[in-house]
Amino acid sequence: MMINLEIKQRTISKEVTLTGVGLHTGNEVTMTFKPASDNFGYAFKRVDLEGSPIIEAQACYVPQTQRGTNLEKHGVSINTSEHVLAALVGLQIDNCLIELNASEPPIMDGSSKYFVEILEEAGVVEQNEFVEEYVVKEIITFKDKNTGSELMIMPSDTYEVTTMVDFGTNVLGTQNASINNISEFKKEISNARTFSFLHEIEMLLDNGLIKGGDLNNAIVYVDKELSPETMEKLKVAFGKDSVSVKPNGILDNLTLHQPNEAARHKLLDVVGDLALIGTRIRGKVIANKPGHFVNTQFAKKMAKIIKIEKRNKVPKFDLSKPPVKDINAIMDMLPHRPPFLLVDKILELSDSHVVGLKNVTMNEPFFVGHFPGAPVMPGVLIVEAMAQAGGILALSMVPDPENYLTYFLKINNVKFKKQVSPGDTLIFDLVLDEPIRRGLVLMSGKAYVNGELVTEAELMAKIVKTKNV
Repeated sequence: MMINLEIKQRTISKEVTLTGVGLHTGNEVTMTFKPASDNFGYAFKRVDLEGSPIIEAQACYVPQTQRGTNLEKHGVSINTSEHVLAALVGLQIDNCLIELNASEPPIMDGSSKYFVEILEEAGVVEQNEFVEEYVVKEIITFKDKNTGSELMIMPSDTYEVTTMVDFGTNVLGTQNASINNISEFKKEISNARTFSFLHEIEMLLDNGLIKGGDLNNAIVYVDKELSPETMEKLKVAFGKDSVSVKPNGILDNLTLHQPNEAARHKLLDVVGDLALIGTRIRGKVIANKPGHFVNTQFAKKMAKIIKIEKRNKVPKFDLSKPPVKDINAIMDMLPHRPPFLLVDKILELSDSHVVGLKNVTMNEPFFVGHFPGAPVMPGVLIVEAMAQAGGILALSMVPDPENYLTYFLKINNVKFKKQVSPGDTLIFDLVLDEPIRRGLVLMSGKAYVNGELVTEAELMAKIVKTKNV
């Protein structure tokens, strides 16, 4: 992850509303886009339900992808979210709240066109915080072995997307679509409409699952013989006096915007589904036979990678700067003395965090027996050293630290990632998890060597006044 200091986050300048019909419910839906604060991201709000619950647009809330990308949180659902999310990503809007009085956005014409238009009508404004991007440094892939569908992302200077689709039918066949920068989305992709095959439309009609569709919001490719019975079904469903097939194999009353409109719509879906990663991406996505399942599985994988990277991100420390506290200042605060004083310097100190340093040398007395011929610093002493750095933070809160001691109460979630050996320089980074109350101190600590995490732990201690004071 990186903060792009050249780009500020963006939201819309005012709220805007549109209405339409839900594809699968056939009910009229009112949807309102609202400005959102810095670092908010995207979220849907169900104003038709008690308490107006909010569902964040995150991959972890995708339970299934039947007939679209659906979100669910605490039993509350949003269906077919992808076209709305694609419009927001395509306009490079980072923060927005989408209010709905139903479970699915209006289908409009089956593309993102109308969402793009109303968002542009609202206007886009810069915010105070800078954009956080995930910069792809190595190829990441996800493949669905059952279908052969695969998504991969590779390093690139911009967010690029290429889709390659093969529908295995004569009427549609193989198509490709690409954008070299997400800024091309509005012009090249946003008006690409959803599509379906005739056999799928029949199934949906027979099961009452496509009540808001007509020939203006779905391209229907005829992949089977159009029987009189099917013809009657379609006339009733679409409210038409007659239905016929064009020479290019689609139902009439609709003209393709581009010959590869199906591939472009698949690209639109990829952009919308990958919005669920939750951060801007700098990399080139190549999607082979994409679909909502493989798209969202890839989004989940990316979100997990980003979460781990954020958690393990190594802070930058300037070891050449004069310390905030040298060894003498440390001994003025801590009661520990050699050989059990395990912090040499304090590099940073605030009211909520501390950074300490220890130079590990072969002269440490514990190396005599741990272990002869293979010296390794005991993990328990790494945690103790971390706690001593944390003690500096805790005791800096009292006016007379020399009259106080800190005692361990609890150590949780300790993990040892790598060995620490003679010659290493340990950096301890501790953050106060909550304000100190009644002398109780709760901190999260990490220890690094050469930019790699070696130990992490959650520490609880108590500040106690010495008896002789």
